[in-house]
Amino acid sequence: MKISVIIPTYKPGNYLWECLNSLLVQTFSKKDFEIILVLNGCNDPYKSEIQNYIDTKMHGINIIFIHTMQGGVSNARNIGLDNAKGEYVTFIDDDDFVSPKFLQELYDNVTPSTISLCYPFAFNDSDSATQIPYRITEAYDYCVKHNKTTLISKVRKFFSGPCMKLIPINFIQNRRYDVRFKNGEDSLFMFLISDKINKVSFTSKNAVYYRRNRKNSAITQKRKVLDILRTGIDLMLEYSKIWMSSPIQYNLSYYLCMIFATIKNILLNLFRSLTFKS
Repeated sequence: MKISVIIPTYKPGNYLWECLNSLLVQTFSKKDFEIILVLNGCNDPYKSEIQNYIDTKMHGINIIFIHTMQGGVSNARNIGLDNAKGEYVTFIDDDDFVSPKFLQELYDNVTPSTISLCYPFAFNDSDSATQIPYRITEAYDYCVKHNKTTLISKVRKFFSGPCMKLIPINFIQNRRYDVRFKNGEDSLFMFLISDKINKVSFTSKNAVYYRRNRKNSAITQKRKVLDILRTGIDLMLEYSKIWMSSPIQYNLSYYLCMIFATIKNILLNLFRSLTFKS
């Protein structure tokens, strides 16, 4: 198996069918990739609806459907990694979708010692045809134009999450998401495996990851001040612990960038929380 596609989902709506359909029409050979769909934290009707959709719509696709009552996207992604058989792995959120050449171009541009990154296209929930400003799209354009391929550049913006990229499974090995964190866990995981990443490559704009911007996303929910402070401090401690475990292998500039980014997020989330209260 060449590629494992991991999709965590929780109480999915029609977005999930759009996501799965985009994988059904991939130009990449269907025998060379698998989908690992992990339903977490909920049961029927979602479980039976997904199973029925797989049985009736997803013919010819290698798909593993796993259900767990333990909630959390980090736990779901870990389960996906535990079951992955591919040489490379990519993550897709259940409310996003990808272009037909997504897997093919990512695979054509990856090597056992690099990761490949695709073109991000962000859009508002109500209008999938209109692109909206997105910092990772800006980073893609900058890096491609200036041939930036190392972590000491705007490439770091791609490491805020696991999506939009193809990662050699040997970069990940037995390392997993830290399920203690409900915020900041994506960036922490990418930093954890960054000791293996020396270089990246970019696909053309034919390989697109369509990122849906949802106003009612869990990210926008109000959080308590103490929770914000505790999470931020714990994240900085974890970043420091990882970096100090192998300061030669982990990029110092990247580490400092994540510490500053965490402080910035603490201040921003505190402002949002206090503004919400007032």
